[in-house]
Amino acid sequence: MSKSTNITKMKIGWIAKKVPSVGPNVKSKEVDKYFSENPNLRGIVVVEDEKPIGHITRTHFYQKIGTLYGYNLYMGRESKLVAKTNPLIVDYNQPIVEVSRLAMEREEEDLYDDVIVTKAGKFVGVVSIRALLNNFVEIQVELASLLNPLSNLPGNHIINQKILEAFSFERYSILYFDLDSFKAYNDLYGFNQGDRVILHLTDILKKHVMQYGYFLGHIGGDDFMAIIPHYNVKPICEGIIKDFDQTIPLFYDVKHLINSNLKIKGRTGELESFKIMTLSIAVLTNKHRKFKEVEELSNIVAEIKRNCKEVNGSVYLIDEYQTNLDKI
Repeated sequence: MSKSTNITKMKIGWIAKKVPSVGPNVKSKEVDKYFSENPNLRGIVVVEDEKPIGHITRTHFYQKIGTLYGYNLYMGRESKLVAKTNPLIVDYNQPIVEVSRLAMEREEEDLYDDVIVTKAGKFVGVVSIRALLNNFVEIQVELASLLNPLSNLPGNHIINQKILEAFSFERYSILYFDLDSFKAYNDLYGFNQGDRVILHLTDILKKHVMQYGYFLGHIGGDDFMAIIPHYNVKPICEGIIKDFDQTIPLFYDVKHLINSNLKIKGRTGELESFKIMTLSIAVLTNKHRKFKEVEELSNIVAEIKRNCKEVNGSVYLIDEYQTNLDKI
């Protein structure tokens, strides 16, 4: 497994450290001894039958002991009396990103307490807030390197991972989005305007894909893809095309929209009649065949995309590929 795959899936248990634990009936004077002999010890976990039931932090402990009658009241009694009884306890396999959110949602007085980690309900260790935030930042930096710098959507590395994951789904549809006449638009209006169109398309796709929790990735340029865990994609495609067709004229000068004699360079470099941008959506599902490799899937999607290009205007085609591709 690559570093990128590891870091984006890091579990909290991977960075847990063992700290002393005590039973609920251990006297507070023993806790005091632990802290006195270990000046860097931030806290002790109270454990019963191998399960954490409380957390004695150094600060909280000495606040209790340091009150007017605290020493006489607590020092000779059970440690559970000076423990926080509702600490943040998480499972070994919870993602670091999720645990970071939970830790930051705690009350201010508990904000910097260690996070207690269990495995199958049994105490395995703690994670300090410093270690948690350091690893969280590292994950965010790594994730940022895997995102498209223009759209901030996942790039090819994560896209390929997600496609491989989708192969295990009972049902899925993979949607590839491609702008028609985008190169001609860039040549006519410049790359900055082209980027504005890309960001506009990104917003439309987010609205119809990410809003429902589905995966959306940016392959590069004007190419995007989405993974939908079912076959009912017609409403999604129709909504995207409707929004795109209604708004894309806003990115053109009116004089170009009304000039039927305008000629511009096409993809081949030859002059051709001006056309407003349209959107092609090539949809491939596992309804009729199963896939095991990304390359196999990409070959068939390329065929569907070519079929889209033969249709005037914005269009979506679902599973429209030739049977001879089964031989690829």
